[in-house]
This record gives sequence, C-alpha cells and structure tokens, in this order.
Amino acid sequence: MSHLNQTLFLLLNAPTHPSQLLIEIALFFAKYFIVLVPIILIIGWLRGDEGTKKLVVMAGMSAIIGLIVNSLFGLVWFHPRPFAIHLGTNFLPHSNDSSFPSDHLTFFWSVAVSFALSRQTRLLGGALIVLGLPVAWARIYLGVHYPFDMIGSFVVAIAAATICKDKQHYVVEPVFKLLSQIYDKVIATSCPQAKIKR
Repeated sequence: MSHLNQTLFLLLNAPTHPSQLLIEIALFFAKYFIVLVPIILIIGWLRGDEGTKKLVVMAGMSAIIGLIVNSLFGLVWFHPRPFAIHLGTNFLPHSNDSSFPSDHLTFFWSVAVSFALSRQTRLLGGALIVLGLPVAWARIYLGVHYPFDMIGSFVVAIAAATICKDKQHYVVEPVFKLLSQIYDKVIATSCPQAKIKR
C-alpha cells in the first residue's frame, strides 16, 4: 500500500520546473480556499432560522470531532510527509507533522458531509464535497500530502458527520443552546434586530 501511495503521489506531484500559473492556482486552493467553509458557517448562523443554525453547529462539531480523530491518528501512527523522506517536489512550506489524514481536508469535508446528510442543505453539501477535490489535488501537487491522506480524510469526515447527526441530541443541542445564549447576550444586545430567529 505504501508503494502504491507513493506511486500515485509522484503522478500527481508537481514536476521540478512547473508552470508558475499552475503553482499559483494550487497555492490558492491549498492555502486560501478553505476560508469558504467558515464564511458559509458564519452566514448560515447569522441569516438562518433555528433549524439552519443547528445544522451549522452540527457541521462545526463534525469538523472538531474529525480533527480530534486526526490528532489521535498522529499520536498512534506517525506518517512522514513526502518532503520529509525527500520524495517528489515541495512548493508549500509546512511543519513536519504526521501527514495522515489531512487536517485541511478533514475540516473541509466534515462540514461538507454534515451538510450533505441533511435534506435542507444536501445540494450545498454535495457541492462542497466536489469543491474539496481541487483542494486535495493542490496539497498533493505542492508536495505536502499523499493521495491516501485525502482518502483517509474523507473517511474520517463521513464518520464524524454521521456521529454528530446520530447523536445530535447529546452533541449538537448543548452547543447550540450555549452559542445561542452568547449570541443573544453579546451581539443581539447591541443590535436588537439581529436577535436569533426562533
């Protein structure tokens, strides 16, 4: 499996002298495109009704659970990044922590899958899952992840989102109530028209 992973990596990784335009495109997806996710969550919270806000909380909690799972993976099994073993090329400076699974994609896809599991936001979730693919490609192309890191991220994202949906009474409801109280007291106090929609 390790040999296959490295072989696939070398097929997708940037050549020694790549197109500068392609590098810039990859850097955009690898570093900045993830900002789309918190923007969607913030808009969903500020403009949505109670049901939408709960979906936002569920998506956020899915991402947190996914990242915790990733941390446990890193503690149990350290997998060096490609540049750490001098494999391929690297065009994105990165700390030499464990590569598996990708935190970047786990965050992105946990939110995406969480939305996809709810009828109300299924199209948005599906779109975000697809939009995660160029992010996955970019991080392989720039030399900080292997293809299997991305597959691992998707599996973790599915597991995290499924847990949050199945156990939302224990996971989502308490966090939603806490955030609603904070929102009402801190934000809605100075802007009454922004008070949470119920």
